[in-house]
Amino acid sequence: MSHYHLEVHYAETFGRLMKVYTNNGVFALKTIPPKQGVDFIQNVQRIYQRGYNRIVPIFPSNDGRYAVLHKNKLYYLMPWLPNEANSERNEKHKQMFRELARLHSLSVKDMEVKKEEREEHYEKTIEEWKKHKEFAEEFLKVCERKIYMSPFELMYCLYYFDFLQALDFSIKKFEEWFKKTKELEKVRTVIAHGKVSTRHFVYDDRGYGYFINFENSRIASPHADLLPFVVNSSKTYPVMNTDCVEWLYTYFKYFTFRDGEMELFMAYLSHPVHLIQSVKHFHEKKGSKPEIRYLQNLQSNYWQLKNTEYVVMRMEEIEQQKKAAENQQTET
Repeated sequence: MSHYHLEVHYAETFGRLMKVYTNNGVFALKTIPPKQGVDFIQNVQRIYQRGYNRIVPIFPSNDGRYAVLHKNKLYYLMPWLPNEANSERNEKHKQMFRELARLHSLSVKDMEVKKEEREEHYEKTIEEWKKHKEFAEEFLKVCERKIYMSPFELMYCLYYFDFLQALDFSIKKFEEWFKKTKELEKVRTVIAHGKVSTRHFVYDDRGYGYFINFENSRIASPHADLLPFVVNSSKTYPVMNTDCVEWLYTYFKYFTFRDGEMELFMAYLSHPVHLIQSVKHFHEKKGSKPEIRYLQNLQSNYWQLKNTEYVVMRMEEIEQQKKAAENQQTET
């Protein structure tokens, strides 16, 4: 803290974050690995340059550095925000997604991509997803040939139809994306936060919301922030996650997806990659741990699939209604 001309009175530790009481107020001091430091500082500076100010500011040291290296760790200093806003859960999420859309809008940039690269990505992904489907079908046949299935195999057979539907839908959406974008030579990128969560969205004493924890930020597609959030919010018991759909459309209201971007988002969101991994682990490592562990993993990933399925199907319904309304307007 001497690099900031601050005299420490007291400090509390919260993981990699310290709440530091000084002669000039209360601050948050955080450590990050040096490898993350360069990209992190550059992305924060880019965000400020683009005019986005709803991130917790990072104070420069006396010599102008935004991070100080000490014992193989980088430290950076921020104000300590009270984070005492009493907004409801739904309202906090909506405010966070509004700010995320604004962050993406201010940092959006077209990046050139060759048609050949897009086609190569399409062909590799489709081939991989079709192999997933072949594996799912073959494993089903192996299970059904048995006189007595194991509990895992029985549950897999019960889940298979939903599993197959998700695979087919994701392949269909991916094909729609390629059909709409194969002639384009540009793709949109934004500065992605990298770890969007209400835990990383805090309030100041005036009730304004700010993002923290930009350590995983990077230049990427807007999907890079949305997909992990939806997947993580779906890791629960089966629920009708109407709130999540509302939050996503709060985002789309302020940052509208272009042609093809929605199809790509739904393709990745609906793909049952975690369920495939569960089955492959059981198939390849059977006997390495009790079957109930494999079974629990399969069930939790199936619940996640059903939760994301609800979000995707509701989005598909909304998008179809939009298209129907646009067509009706055109005809009129």
